[in-house]
Amino acid sequence: MNVQPIKQRFGIIGASPLLDRAIEIAAQVAPTDLSVLISGESGSGKEVMPQIVHAFSARKHGPYIAVNCGAIPEGTIDSELFGHEKGAFTGAHEARKGYFEVANGGTIFLDEVGELPLATQVRLLRVLETGEFIRVGSSKAQKTDVRVVAATNVDMLQAVQRGRFREDLYYRLNTVPIHVPALRERPEDIHLLFRWFAQEAATRYKAPPITLSEKARQLLTAYRWPGNVRQLRNLTEQISVIEKEREIGAETLASYLPRESTALVPAGELGTAQGMEAINERELIFKFLFDMKSDLNALKEQVRLLGGAAQGMVAHQPPAPYPDQILLAHGADGGMSISMPDRADEEVEHTEVQESLSLEEKERELIQKALDKHRGKRKKAAQELGISERTLYRKIKEWNIG
Repeated sequence: MNVQPIKQRFGIIGASPLLDRAIEIAAQVAPTDLSVLISGESGSGKEVMPQIVHAFSARKHGPYIAVNCGAIPEGTIDSELFGHEKGAFTGAHEARKGYFEVANGGTIFLDEVGELPLATQVRLLRVLETGEFIRVGSSKAQKTDVRVVAATNVDMLQAVQRGRFREDLYYRLNTVPIHVPALRERPEDIHLLFRWFAQEAATRYKAPPITLSEKARQLLTAYRWPGNVRQLRNLTEQISVIEKEREIGAETLASYLPRESTALVPAGELGTAQGMEAINERELIFKFLFDMKSDLNALKEQVRLLGGAAQGMVAHQPPAPYPDQILLAHGADGGMSISMPDRADEEVEHTEVQESLSLEEKERELIQKALDKHRGKRKKAAQELGISERTLYRKIKEWNIG
């Protein structure tokens, strides 16, 4: 199948076989009414695939509605998707149609579908199986004829195993899977995209397009691009505006690349990427571990100072141990004991400090600190923690954080 006309129509840049395969599947499944689940990292360009599916389907003259499930608060998402009756809840001054009612006869794109609450997942499953939905505050079932295309940047099977996503809904959505490759999985497209974005920026700002030296080009290709195409576009535009020299060297390019420990790695060495939800949770755990390391180092210093003070007060007491002599041992309760070592010929009282190593407690403490810092503003707290608002809402509810 020739995918070049599709690329030209939708402004898709790239020659990667993985990208071509994703486009080919989208075009082939379009004439059917099968549900499609698009997977891929954030910023990889998943949003163009449902547009292809809709444009080449029999529903192309019907409505097309894109919904970001992760951006809608949990308390209002049912109303947004399925509508509500007048007086269904505080503030519902009149009846309102939901997206599934408005998109009747067309296509609805559910982006970040993995962020849907479990209660909403049940409603969505009913729509997919029977074509029926019920407005919030109503008992009357209504019919809708909608083609559902969903997208996610999380590992859905992992979400199913953790009980965060219904298994039956996953298989119902995943009738036809389409994977959009990450930018590092299509290294042959990186410089091609850079040149395209550079030309766009040159036209927009009426300046000659920037180019790269050979070493800068190698650096561009070797970079991991955690933000994918979106990150590359932003970086290219930033350099185009700021730099006066039109040829960019490796040193100049490196100054614009975030200094991440996993960023400057040849493509393929890190294996397949995990979903964004897993990445966010892993980042939280890393923060907890760094916090604990700092706490332990502080405790070691306190123990050393206490030992030194005791030596000055009591002449016959043995000198305090060096920091590397402090013993760390896991207690029966899961905590960690920090104690002074015994000497064979001397009697030394042990100084113990209990430090909880519970990641759950650290997680709750970090979330509470972020909320306190931003005076309860959850959006800013989520940005501080590096997680989505939906994930923060779930954690607040899970831990009953005030």
